[in-house]
Amino acid sequence: MKIDILTLFPEMFDGFLNTSIIKRAIEEKKVEINVHNFRDYSLDPHKRVDDYQFGGGAGMVLMPEPIFRAVDDLKTSDSKILLMTPQGKKFEQSYAYELSCEKHIIIICGHYEGFDERIRTLADAEISIGDYILTGGELPSMVITDTIVRLIDGVIDQESHLNDSFNNNLLDYPVYTKPQNFRGMEVPEVLLSGHHENIRKWRLEQSEKRTLERRPDLLKKD
Repeated sequence: MKIDILTLFPEMFDGFLNTSIIKRAIEEKKVEINVHNFRDYSLDPHKRVDDYQFGGGAGMVLMPEPIFRAVDDLKTSDSKILLMTPQGKKFEQSYAYELSCEKHIIIICGHYEGFDERIRTLADAEISIGDYILTGGELPSMVITDTIVRLIDGVIDQESHLNDSFNNNLLDYPVYTKPQNFRGMEVPEVLLSGHHENIRKWRLEQSEKRTLERRPDLLKKD
């Protein structure tokens, strides 16, 4: 898979791309991730990419030309273009699985007061990571990239993500490690029993209980 991220602040991605699972996935060539600066596609002598909005209003708006030129340069017949915006569809694990099967993803990070409405015509999907406002689309793009990359074959053990929260509309079950007793808190006996079927049933019961207590809305999904 190849992921191209369009942003005004490529330096924000330095740590993200050079840490943990993402770094290893890149080194093992499971994924190629490139970060591009909008300004490199500006025709303005000062590399300006934003301007005041028609009709008046607070804040600067990203102009269409640099972003269109960037997409024109990067897009192929296999590309899926995502626009980061709080007005988009809420990102969920099921969509992450869909995106992990794509060959090429282009992520456009908005910034400032917003972006020229015509930029929306580039997008195959508009994505939000929650009902709140951030200063730009950089953090959401990292969240989405991280979520997708860990689902790519060979990046992590398949069992690890098959048992994740939100699969089958359930939150993950509790997990424990050593010591068996920590400050009076004991590991449940069933996990020490070696009885795999009893452990499986206990984990399912705990997932259902935790989901009912914390996210009952998930149980209402088809």
